[in-house]
Amino acid sequence: MTTSIAIVGDRFMLPSVFAERISAACGNSINIRTLEQPWPDEAMEHGYAGSPLEGLKEYMGQPDEVAAFIGDAALLVTHLAPISRAMLERLPNLRFIAVSRGGPVNIDLEAARDHDVLVVNTPGRNATAVAEFTIGAILSETRLIRSGHEALRAGEWRGDLYRADRTGRELSEMTVGIVGYGAIGSRVVKLLKAFGCRLLVTDPYVQLSAQDRADGVEHVALGELLARADVITLHARVTPETTGFIGRDALARVKNDAILINTARGPLVDYEALHDALASGRLGGAMLDTFAVEPAPPDWPLLRLPNVTLTPHIAGASVRTVTIAAEQAAEEVRRFLAGEPPLNPC
Repeated sequence: MTTSIAIVGDRFMLPSVFAERISAACGNSINIRTLEQPWPDEAMEHGYAGSPLEGLKEYMGQPDEVAAFIGDAALLVTHLAPISRAMLERLPNLRFIAVSRGGPVNIDLEAARDHDVLVVNTPGRNATAVAEFTIGAILSETRLIRSGHEALRAGEWRGDLYRADRTGRELSEMTVGIVGYGAIGSRVVKLLKAFGCRLLVTDPYVQLSAQDRADGVEHVALGELLARADVITLHARVTPETTGFIGRDALARVKNDAILINTARGPLVDYEALHDALASGRLGGAMLDTFAVEPAPPDWPLLRLPNVTLTPHIAGASVRTVTIAAEQAAEEVRRFLAGEPPLNPC
C-alpha cells in the first residue's frame, strides 16, 4: 500500500532535500508531493504579540491553502506551515507531522494530541551553526570589529581604537555567562573553552556535564551570572518564565561595560529596557540576531545606536542545517511507517 506524504518546505528548508532523504529512507512505498513557500524572501507571521491563528507563532502560509495542499496525506513534513485546530478538523487522514525545527511553534500541539496526530521535531538541527555564529558575535563586540568596520566604511581611520582606554579585551581575561545549557548553549561552552575564558552557566533544568565540571565551568543562579559576566549570551527557549526576563531589573544587575548577545529569540528581551541601558552607557554593547518584531522596522530606535551590532536572524542559517533537519525528519518518517517509537516526540 502506498502512503501519501506532503512536504511543505521553503527557500531555506528545500522540499527537494527532504523528498530525497525520505525516499532514500523509506523506499518506493510512498507517494511524495512538495510545496515550496517563499520564506525567507517573504516574511513569516510572528505571533508573539498576538497571532491570527490561536496558539501558533512563527508560521507561513494561509490555512486554507496549506490544508488544500495536504489533502488526504497521512504524513506531513514541514518547516513553517501552520497547523491549527480548525485545520486538523479538515484533515481527518493526517496522522503524523514532522516539524524541521527545534520548537514546533507553528503547530497546535494540544489540538494534535486531541486528533491523535503524532508530532515530532528536529532538535539541535542548527545547534552547531548558532554556536559558531555566537562565537563570531562575541568576537565582533569584544574586539571592536564592528566599530572598526563601520568607521572605515564612513571614511574614518579609527587609530584611536588602539588606545588603552578604548581598545578591546581578550576573551582569555573575561567571564562569559551562558543562559541556557541545551544543544546550543552546551556547544557554545565547548567552543569558548579554547579561548581560556571563565565560563558561567545558568539553567534550572539541566546539570553540567562531568567534563564541563572538570574543566571549571560553573553552574550558577541567573542573578550571579548577570553580576559576574563580562559577556552574557542567551540560549534559552521562550516560555512564560523567560519572556522579557532580560528587562530593567536584570540589566540593572550587570556590569557597566558588559555585552549582551542574543542569538536565541527576541521575546527573551525587553527591547525598550535594552535600548535605555545601551543609550545611557549602563550596558557596554549588544549583538542582536533576533528581535521583538521581525523584520525589524526601519525606524526602530536600536538601529540608531552606535554600540549595537544587528543581523537579520541568520545565526541558524547554514547549508548543513538543512541536511541535518532533512535526515532527522526522514528517520522519523521511516520509524513511523515501520511502527517504531519516535526519537523526538513533542
